[in-house]
Amino acid sequence: MKKLLFFVSFISIFSNYNADAQQITGVWKGKIDKKKVEIKIIQKGDSLTGTSYYYESPSNYSRYSIKGYFEPNSNSVVWWDDQLLEEKTGILGATQKTPLLAVADFNCPGGGEMFLEGKTSDKENLLRKGNVDLTKTSISLFKDEWDWVTSNYTSGANDPDIIDSIGLIATSSRTTRQPEIKKEEPPIARKPGMVSIPPMRKKEPVVAKVETPVVTKQTTIEIPMTIEEKFTIREKVFIMEIPLAGDSIELRFYDNAEVDGDSISLFLNNRLIFQNIRLTEKAYTIKLPVAEMQETNDLVMVAENLGSIPPNTSYMVAIVNDKRYEAILASTEKSSATIRLKKPDKADAGN
Repeated sequence: MKKLLFFVSFISIFSNYNADAQQITGVWKGKIDKKKVEIKIIQKGDSLTGTSYYYESPSNYSRYSIKGYFEPNSNSVVWWDDQLLEEKTGILGATQKTPLLAVADFNCPGGGEMFLEGKTSDKENLLRKGNVDLTKTSISLFKDEWDWVTSNYTSGANDPDIIDSIGLIATSSRTTRQPEIKKEEPPIARKPGMVSIPPMRKKEPVVAKVETPVVTKQTTIEIPMTIEEKFTIREKVFIMEIPLAGDSIELRFYDNAEVDGDSISLFLNNRLIFQNIRLTEKAYTIKLPVAEMQETNDLVMVAENLGSIPPNTSYMVAIVNDKRYEAILASTEKSSATIRLKKPDKADAGN
């Protein structure tokens, strides 16, 4: 009986830890030391990785890679800025020149709200203190290689090998500089992955030593497509047309079948307007002002993933002047569902 109770307790602790870790993974926004920040935290085992953006605007920011860990006993999240990966400056200059270290409590009071609250300091000067005040969000201001992981974490993207592969891309794509090539000795043409060999100079003939070539296994890292690329290449399948009237149209999106982690993005007239919409049994509601829309508008639902039960299907309800329209929108890796929103002809409107 004691062994059974110990086993049950162990499973309970492990399950709580795993749930907290999944909740910590995602996008966090707020302020650190009075600076606006967006942090993408990815949990891998008992450690954390990801990126931090200190910003004044989308065109003025400093981007760091981060490292850290989650302490389940105290519910504390610890991370620090590891490497400066990218810097875009505006009139006021860089937003954050000094890497920071943060220690925050993970709070989940309910209602889907999650917070990280604590203290921060310069990584090299622990005496100087500031505050950490972050809220978890589903909307990211900065797009990078981690977006696919945060969107699909609960459906396979939490694999350590995948996280390591994305981490390799994230920390190298913006910091690697192309080597300078001397004009007098251009490199010979080569296949990807081969080492550049300078031209041979004339010398006395020597006896060549024949050796057995060593074949090494190469690992191919597939970079996930952005949601804009998915929108562009997938076929748009027309579902129905909805007339527009009044001041606004209200759209409600639900998971059409079993809730299995489906998430979608919405494009209106070829422009991304909403991203990372998780479909559940509760409605995700948006309102679009009719006055700002064109005479004919195409609303396209693009699947960010297919959940655990493909395809990605959404039950949509549209409310126009108290009139209700319903549709089942299915999206796959090859197609996206399209709803046409159309204003009445001027002649009809006059009648």
